[in-house]
Amino acid sequence: MKGGKLPKRQRLIGLWLLLSGISLLGGAIFAAWLDSLFQPQGVARLMLWLGCFSGGGTIFLLGLLLERMLFTPLRHLQVQLARLVANPDAREDYPPEGWLRGLGPDLVRVREAWRSDRQRLATAHAEGARSAARIRQELETLLQVLDMPLLLCDHHRRLLLFNQAAEKLFEKHTGLGLGKRLDALLPISSLQDALSQLPQDGSPRELLIPCDERWLHTVMRRVPQSNGETLLTLTDATAAWTSEMGARAGLAQHMAPLRRHGASLASAAEALGSVRHARHIDDTLRRRLEAVIDEESRALGSEIENLGRLIEDMQQQGERLVPLWSNDLWQSLNERLGDSPIEVLPIGMPAWFKGDAPALLVLLVTLLVRLSKHADTTYFEGEILLGNRRVYLDLIWPGKPLPQRELAAWCEQRLDALPLSPRVGDLLRQHASDAWSLADSDGRHARLRLPLPAMDRVGAPPSQLPPRPEFHDFGIADLPPPDAELARRPLKALEIVAFDTETTGLELRRGDTVISIGACRIVNGRLLASDTFDVRVDPGRPIPPASTAIHGITDSEVAGAPPLPVILPRFRDYIGDAVILAHNAAFDLLALQPTDSGTTLDMPVLDTLLLSRALDESLDGHDLDTLAERYDLSFPPGTRHTAIGDARVTAELWLALLPRLEARGIETLEQALALQATALDREDACT
Repeated sequence: MKGGKLPKRQRLIGLWLLLSGISLLGGAIFAAWLDSLFQPQGVARLMLWLGCFSGGGTIFLLGLLLERMLFTPLRHLQVQLARLVANPDAREDYPPEGWLRGLGPDLVRVREAWRSDRQRLATAHAEGARSAARIRQELETLLQVLDMPLLLCDHHRRLLLFNQAAEKLFEKHTGLGLGKRLDALLPISSLQDALSQLPQDGSPRELLIPCDERWLHTVMRRVPQSNGETLLTLTDATAAWTSEMGARAGLAQHMAPLRRHGASLASAAEALGSVRHARHIDDTLRRRLEAVIDEESRALGSEIENLGRLIEDMQQQGERLVPLWSNDLWQSLNERLGDSPIEVLPIGMPAWFKGDAPALLVLLVTLLVRLSKHADTTYFEGEILLGNRRVYLDLIWPGKPLPQRELAAWCEQRLDALPLSPRVGDLLRQHASDAWSLADSDGRHARLRLPLPAMDRVGAPPSQLPPRPEFHDFGIADLPPPDAELARRPLKALEIVAFDTETTGLELRRGDTVISIGACRIVNGRLLASDTFDVRVDPGRPIPPASTAIHGITDSEVAGAPPLPVILPRFRDYIGDAVILAHNAAFDLLALQPTDSGTTLDMPVLDTLLLSRALDESLDGHDLDTLAERYDLSFPPGTRHTAIGDARVTAELWLALLPRLEARGIETLEQALALQATALDREDACT
């Protein structure tokens, strides 16, 4: 037996059949020779032939008996032990049988003792863990509802914690993830000096950092009494920066011309007044002064018009004017009305616009109370209409339009529910808006119309992200430093990206190519459920029906998707400094490395197919389905033969193989790569 392992079933069967065949053939030749030599008759001849065939028959029957009573039970026992090592709570599909049946009670006793010990250990830690679990749950709840984006990194600038607000701020950014370096998320050149000089007492330091096309106001604090961990709170200051450098700067620039034109106009008017009181009036001088007054008046009027547009831009770019979805505004308005009999029914198509949501709600409630008394109704309809540069918010009621004089009086009402008690007209000016009333074409309804700033945005807002199962992992701070030698890094400390591809077919060297890439990340021995990469790829050729029957991807589903040369750099950015993992990695790497790709995946590669083959050389079946069954893993419905579904199960398979590797002293990446190399056969090399 090679390496102390049970020989493969095919080798044993081949050897058994070969020996049986040789024995039977030799017995037949020997029987024929004896028969021709002695020429026995009757029973003697029968006994002669039976005796010559007895050796081969004995070998055949003995092999059949050993296979059924010993070798098959041994393989089943090996599978059950492998499953138990990977997961002590796994189901028991292979009770001892054959000549090993007597081990059944002992194996049950070992399994029960193992589980009992684990249960006692879990119970012993339960009391202390209960408090920690409560604190963790409260922390995760706080992180979910906190609107301020937070990042916590260790002294190696690896992310230990982030919240949903940070996830929203860096939406679709491949640099956000537990264990990833802060360098991949923010320009480290802007942070390097500030991070190294942070005081240890937790005093804050503030920076304005450029990130893509945004400016982020960053407050950094060293966590006191920690191992150099740093907390960063972020605010998108793009609007304030744009206003400061754009509209507000323009406001300062307009002041000098206004003063100049005003002074010139005042001087010319004073001079003209002096000329008029003089006895001898020079008509030429008068005309020149009048021309100056006319010119300066026009220039002053133009500057005032420009100043008005600038102020309007400042109002629209104000930090309090944020994108609003009309359906959300109507829902919040009805909730704010509460027990009031007034009700607003949204009609028409929803749309995006910009506004100060808290102020708009107070404004609309105030106007609805006034309208309810004026029109003697509690039922209103609300509609959003799209204009050229405005979105019109209409409140509709049965009756006649409001007189403009009454509406003007309403605009003077103070809104005491808001800070500084602004007037209705003040809020309208904040939104560069006005209010007027008009009649509907049916002659039975009237509207109160408020124009609001429009937005170049369509479609409903995305649904609220579900709470992530992994907001933080403080154990990352205990991992080896990022610059530690990768080959000697412990397997549990590796950052691993498990990936899979779906292709148009299996003939990659004859034109078949990738149509889908899926990947997920393992950090600190933990599969991050939501840190995924899942994209479709345009293959540039039709997908054969036979391939669609397997993975379910059609031509219409990849139409318009980016081609592989565009996707590969994104995938490389997602991998970062991680080791990659795949099942039958040779095929997937060949699919992702066409000669003209321009992107190289040159990091170490782990292959669960080769590792399983090296661990259980005597067992048949190392395909993903067989191994998932062997280690009690499952594919969620509809995820088999999808890139992301197969990648997830490959990641779970790696975590199941880890305890078995460690039990054999395979603890570093270098050792794991050496082990899987021993399972590489000629067929794999050709692939």
